[in-house]
Amino acid sequence: METLVKAGGLFNIALVIFHLSFWRLFNWRDELKSISFLNSSIMQVLNISLTLVFVIFAYISLLHAEALLSTPLGNSLLALMALFWLARAIQQIIFFGLRLPLSRVFLLIFLSGFALYAIPALTVLRAADRTRLATR
Repeated sequence: METLVKAGGLFNIALVIFHLSFWRLFNWRDELKSISFLNSSIMQVLNISLTLVFVIFAYISLLHAEALLSTPLGNSLLALMALFWLARAIQQIIFFGLRLPLSRVFLLIFLSGFALYAIPALTVLRAADRTRLATR
């Protein structure tokens, strides 16, 4: 399970790189001029803040994988990271639809992020349940 958690860390690093490329990829220098200063600023601040979340997820996953798998706080963080990626997958469907192939690719990417954290979280939960049942 530690391998999946660390793969989740690498997954988040890939998203850090992707999000830091938004200015170039989406020509934000020019494109954001077509919306209000406020909306342009909000988009950029949200992107930077989200990038920081990915840095935090990567750091915790790569340097504290064992704690994620063996402590109650770690277990909670695993579940919350899985829920984050599940929510992002659902948002992909709601806001982008699934007509375009690229949108389906992104849905699979976000579902992969969900799986990288949900599988270890559920495994830890099942192990805790078995332990509780065995001690009764």
